[in-house]
Amino acid sequence: MAQYVPEPFRIKMVEPIRLISRAEREAALKEAGYNVFGLRSDDIYIDLLTDSGTSAMSQAQWAAMIEGDEAYAGARSYHRFKAVMDEIFGFKHFVPTHQGRAAENILAAIMLKDGQYIPSNMHFDTTEGIIRAKGGRPTNLVRAEAFQPKERVEFKGNMDLAKLDAFIEEKGPENIPFGMITVTNNAGGGQPVSMENLKAVSKVYRKYNIPFIIDACRFAENAYFIKLREPGYENKTILEIVQEMFSLADGATMSAKKDGIANIGGFLAMNDEDFYNQARNELILREGFPTYGGMAGRDLDAIAVGFKEAMEEPYLEYRLAQTTYLGESLLEIGVPIIEPPGAHAIYIDAGQLLPHIPNTEFPGLALSSAMYIEGGIRAVELGSVAFAYQDPDSGEWVHPALEMVRMAIPRRVYTQSHMDYIVDTLRKIVENADQFKGFSITYQPKLMRHFTAQFKPL
Repeated sequence: MAQYVPEPFRIKMVEPIRLISRAEREAALKEAGYNVFGLRSDDIYIDLLTDSGTSAMSQAQWAAMIEGDEAYAGARSYHRFKAVMDEIFGFKHFVPTHQGRAAENILAAIMLKDGQYIPSNMHFDTTEGIIRAKGGRPTNLVRAEAFQPKERVEFKGNMDLAKLDAFIEEKGPENIPFGMITVTNNAGGGQPVSMENLKAVSKVYRKYNIPFIIDACRFAENAYFIKLREPGYENKTILEIVQEMFSLADGATMSAKKDGIANIGGFLAMNDEDFYNQARNELILREGFPTYGGMAGRDLDAIAVGFKEAMEEPYLEYRLAQTTYLGESLLEIGVPIIEPPGAHAIYIDAGQLLPHIPNTEFPGLALSSAMYIEGGIRAVELGSVAFAYQDPDSGEWVHPALEMVRMAIPRRVYTQSHMDYIVDTLRKIVENADQFKGFSITYQPKLMRHFTAQFKPL
């Protein structure tokens, strides 16, 4: 039986939740077009849709918000935020943004031209969508083991260095305006990237004079994996590991709604002054003045505190242990997941659990629908609904290697009894797996269709 590490906090404020009846859940899902993004949060019992902006803030964060300075320019909140940014991330420049995709949008608007390629270990949905919207071609070059769910590799999020080098040679560095890596690798099971791999990726990008941008959403979780698993880092602090990680890059994008443990916010950071000046101008057009960047001052204060709390080792130990407890408990009842468990989420291999449903009928959607109907649990499909795309050259639909459902665990929100309830719900689904049917699409937008698409059961 998996070990559950006690929460390193006490609960002093609660939010009521309720489990509506099965008939009400069936009606709610139908009204939402069988897309769990369309459900009302009041109708959710356990919400694992995302860990982005859904975490519980601490008493220190709430206290910091009271001191928020809402001056339009030069607010005290900005300067407190900047001091933490300088200490942790160490880039020469940054602009705050209201969330991560705003940072990605500014990055793409400045640097990306139609037809250019952006390599990464694996791009997540908003990054991929923004690159495609600008006419770019996001390319995933993660190590092969990432597509072998049961293969237990310590740093399964690592970039395949040979593939990266060959890709740059094939496409030409002049056609790659910047290169990325995501830590941890969200689209591939929340798997970490080693410091050794980060150093090697940085070396490759710099050999070709390609700017290296880190997607830093879960930087603290990645650093803790490095401390636990990589020789030579066991005695380093999380801050020291984080500082070394970002010293290898030319810039970073981040949604602070993850390892900022905040409800909103993000940033785009860089060392190049010309890039900064362009980003600052784009920020004024899209987000706001450079010292607030689309956020209230109080949010900047909350993030500044949250960055520090996200690097506390007792918190990180609990964070990883809670996810491991859920993952190992699911394996015990026969639920196939991406192994080993990551830090922020458990990824169910829906294609293996529901092998009778082809990827054209969306087994991940069938599973996420079943989880809601059976237990009021909301999780997100990360398979052919989210990541299938039409090849710009052939026009053929390209499906992802894995059909997954992600259960993202909000930070400091749910307890062991909630994890056990999730396991009990999945046990019932496993027992009746052959009864579930696929879906067809009745409406879809051109990009990032999983947010608003509508479906009907087959």
